[in-house]
Amino acid sequence: MADRPPLPPFTHETALQKVQAAEDAWNTRDPQRVALAYSEDSVWRNRDTFVTGRAEIVEFLTAKWERELDYALRKDLWAFDGDRIAVRFQYECRDASGQWWRSYGNELWEFDGHGLMTRREASINDVRIEEGERRVHGPRPESERGRSFPLR
Repeated sequence: MADRPPLPPFTHETALQKVQAAEDAWNTRDPQRVALAYSEDSVWRNRDTFVTGRAEIVEFLTAKWERELDYALRKDLWAFDGDRIAVRFQYECRDASGQWWRSYGNELWEFDGHGLMTRREASINDVRIEEGERRVHGPRPESERGRSFPLR
């Protein structure tokens, strides 16, 4: 099995790298690419949905990005210890009717020794926004990397 650096135990620097790598991957909206960061038997709780394994992750993400149009995400490191990382995030998307949403969430991640995520728990709340209220437009520019994203 190939390693997916950075590997645990995480330092502040390597935890930041892991978070940015996740943000970058999710902003591709490519379920196959994103799923490669997770172990074959990874277990998720995403809101009220439970997912197990890469095949289900791909299925879940495919449906998500068919529903959440123009999805753009920002993740911030909250805490880390050993093989675990806690993340806060915000993303924006629109639905098929054109309504824009900002979703706020927290994730708990656990990794194996190869740097693959074995567990992901996400709690997420959605807020209706007007298009003019958007703050997240595509992937994070290089000039904003390493900076925390404001709550409001």
